[in-house]
Amino acid sequence: MRGQEAAAFGRLPARVLLRGGPAGWHYEFGYDHGAPERGELPGGGTGWAEGPRGGPEPGWWRRRLAETAGALRERLAWTLTDRTFGELGAEADIAWFEVEEPCVWEGLVTLRDADPARFPGEVAPLVVTLEPGRGAVLPDAHLLFSTLASDVWSTLETLAGAHGSPAPQASFLCGWDDHRSVRVGRSVLHASTQRGSDGAERLGELHAVRLTAWGGNPELRFRLDGIDLLDEPVADVLELLDGLGHEIVRRHGVVRVPAMGLALHPAETGRFGAAGLRLPEALAHGWR
Repeated sequence: MRGQEAAAFGRLPARVLLRGGPAGWHYEFGYDHGAPERGELPGGGTGWAEGPRGGPEPGWWRRRLAETAGALRERLAWTLTDRTFGELGAEADIAWFEVEEPCVWEGLVTLRDADPARFPGEVAPLVVTLEPGRGAVLPDAHLLFSTLASDVWSTLETLAGAHGSPAPQASFLCGWDDHRSVRVGRSVLHASTQRGSDGAERLGELHAVRLTAWGGNPELRFRLDGIDLLDEPVADVLELLDGLGHEIVRRHGVVRVPAMGLALHPAETGRFGAAGLRLPEALAHGWR
């Protein structure tokens, strides 16, 4: 980005184009004058590959394309605003307009003041304190394994409202009766519920995913014994767990602590990118 062409806040003489085709997705970013910058994006292509006998496009295909396009628009907006902040000290918002549903989108770029959370100490993080075997404690709520499903969902809705996030999203997850997630900055907090032998549906698992780059406003912290599991180097986290006397099991690229019901998923940066806490199996049998 050429900062000299964006000296003032407000609408930039720039546009972003997101386009999907049979070979995949790509973006173009450019000013009104000059050659655009082009880059490839991850995501399934837009062409439905017919089987040997042929056949119509499945009914769910266009919905999948729309979901892919939405996720790519969000990721492209994050990338652009991070780049703008690095070069100009400002955020870049993109107002998207549908050109050809669902695979062609054009966005107009606007600058605004930098997010206060980018500066240390300006915005308090959302700290989720894990209590293995019991659940987790939030600043204004508890998500314990004894918490009824209705209270879990109301807690997620309160979180979304407090941080200006979209409403919690429900999705199917094999092995659980219900699963919903809420956005916290650029992180996601997931909660899954399961019905016990007494017929009551309660919290069964918490899972947090945080980007390894700047996490948005606010930052989500998944904390155990004073250490942020998603911020410290993998070696330091494992040394802490080992020092506490826990058995550590590595399987299929995931680090598990069975006695705690803890699962940690390494990221490419040498830190964990996701962490999950569920009722340990031994306690689960007793609870059920």
